[in-house]
Amino acid sequence: MTTLIIGAHGHVGQHIVKQLAATGEQVYAGIRSATQADTITALGGQPRIIDLMGSAEAMVPAMAGVDTVVFSAGSGGSTGDDMTLNIDLDGAIKSMIATEKAGIKRFIIVSALGTDDRTFWDKSGIRPYYVAKYYADQWLRHQTQLDYTIVRPGILTNDAPTGKITLDPANSDLKSISREDVAAVVVAVVQHPQPKQTIEFVTGNVAITDAIH
Repeated sequence: MTTLIIGAHGHVGQHIVKQLAATGEQVYAGIRSATQADTITALGGQPRIIDLMGSAEAMVPAMAGVDTVVFSAGSGGSTGDDMTLNIDLDGAIKSMIATEKAGIKRFIIVSALGTDDRTFWDKSGIRPYYVAKYYADQWLRHQTQLDYTIVRPGILTNDAPTGKITLDPANSDLKSISREDVAAVVVAVVQHPQPKQTIEFVTGNVAITDAIH
C-alpha cells in the first residue's frame, strides 16, 4: 500500500511519515519546498512537491501510484486568517478534487474536535480555523465520492505519547492528545480503513489499534 501525506513537513505530518514508514509501507511525502526534502528522507519518506496555492490539476502528477491520500496540512498559528482559508480550507478541497481526478478512492483528513459545534468556535479563540475545518469536512462528506475518514483530535500537545485514546471525548476529563498519538491514529486508519467515518478522540485508556479496530 502506498500513501501520500500532504503537509508531511508539519508537526503531525512528520510523525505520520516516520511511523508509517516504520511499518514498511511506501510513503510519499507532500512538501511545499525542495529545502524540506532532506528532513523527509531522513524520516523514511519519499518527497514530492505539492503546492497548495496552485491548482488541483497541478497536484495530480504527485499522486501517481498512490492508494491513500492523507491531508495533514495547516497554515500554522503564525499566519493570518487569509492563509487559514488558503491552506486549511481551499488547499484541503483542492486536494480532494485532485485525489478524485487521480482516480484514488481513499482520503483521510486531520480535522479538529469541536468542528461541528458552532457554539465552540468563538470560545476557542481561533474561530477562522474551525470555520475552515468545518467547511472542508462538509465538502469531503457531501461533495465527493471519496471513501473518507475524518480524524478529529482534541487539543494538540508535544507531550510524550501514551499510545492510548478514548473515542468518547465528551465524557473524558482530558481534552488533549499528543501529536505523536494523533499520528498513530492516522497510521491505524491507513492500515485498517474506516470509510465514511468521523473519529473524535482524546487521550484515554484504550490502545490506539484496539480503538480503531
